[in-house]
Amino acid sequence: MGAYWLIVAAVLSRVLPHPWLNFTAVGGGLLFFGARRPLREAIWPVLALMATDFYLTTVFYHYPWHTSAYLITWAWYAGAIVLGRLMLSRQVTAARVIAAPLIASTSFFLVSNFAAWIEMYPHTMAGLTACYAAALAFYRNDALSTVLVTGLAFGLPALARRMVEQRAHKIAI
Repeated sequence: MGAYWLIVAAVLSRVLPHPWLNFTAVGGGLLFFGARRPLREAIWPVLALMATDFYLTTVFYHYPWHTSAYLITWAWYAGAIVLGRLMLSRQVTAARVIAAPLIASTSFFLVSNFAAWIEMYPHTMAGLTACYAAALAFYRNDALSTVLVTGLAFGLPALARRMVEQRAHKIAI
């Protein structure tokens, strides 16, 4: 059930106003969901985030809706869930809990900004460089938030288990 609650936190972190650009629980929530829930349930977080994209675009920002503009993002949502399944479902180590969110954030940065370059920038090396340079602040915050959320999602339960085991060991002695 915790994986679903983290998806709710991911949606709220996008909808509720906050001063940090792209500091959300989306990446970490999707990774944790993929690690803890069967892939057949992946449709639910993807649909929730799709609905969030629609709400933010049409209601909050009052922009026209173009489904084609979101297809890469929606594919990335599903891909992040699969990445969580592959890297964090069986063997959870500190290295994997750091690597998975960095891979997720970097992949989103690369594919989403490549798509932005195709749509909005001159199709030159200077245009590509300008596109990625403009997105660096968003990448930094996305990477930090994804590492933080993933670390907390996997680290807090592990810490709680360790504390319970130590308490039980002390009582047994």
